[in-house]
Amino acid sequence: DCLGTPIVYSPVKADLTGNIKKIRAVYDSNPTKFKTLQNILEVEKEMHGSAWPKTGATLALMWLKRGLKFILVLLQSLSDGERDEEHPNLIRVNAMKAYEIALKKYHGWMLQKLFMVSVHVSTDLLKALEKGKVVKEEESIEKIRQFLSRVTPILDAIYEMYIKMNAELSYKA
Repeated sequence: DCLGTPIVYSPVKADLTGNIKKIRAVYDSNPTKFKTLQNILEVEKEMHGSAWPKTGATLALMWLKRGLKFILVLLQSLSDGERDEEHPNLIRVNAMKAYEIALKKYHGWMLQKLFMVSVHVSTDLLKALEKGKVVKEEESIEKIRQFLSRVTPILDAIYEMYIKMNAELSYKA
């Protein structure tokens, strides 16, 4: 919601929330059986056989982790002080870096072009993250760093799990 124009970023939000709903639905179907994300992947691997990991919550989590990596790289870039010299309050430079690292290799030509257009509709993310409250930039950056220190190890563990289980797919969407 903080990234800017809703019409531009609503497909991204819909994709992220759709993937969360798919994973949650599997968990909710049997919380004891699907206690962890790894349990979900293991059960789906057994259930779907050769179709795995191209199905179910396994596929949803794969795309969710990529979207989350995009967000984390964007926030890390912001907290590292990377800025557009001409437009220091906009996130274009940070979003481009995050896209290059987290998503571009998984997107076909059309999605890459759509992203290039959307990144030009930027916002002052720090201001948006504070929901209009007047907060010093240093305070916002510190909150981002705290968030990153908590979330990055979790996302790293999910990436490691996908590597160990040979669940990572490299096809383009």
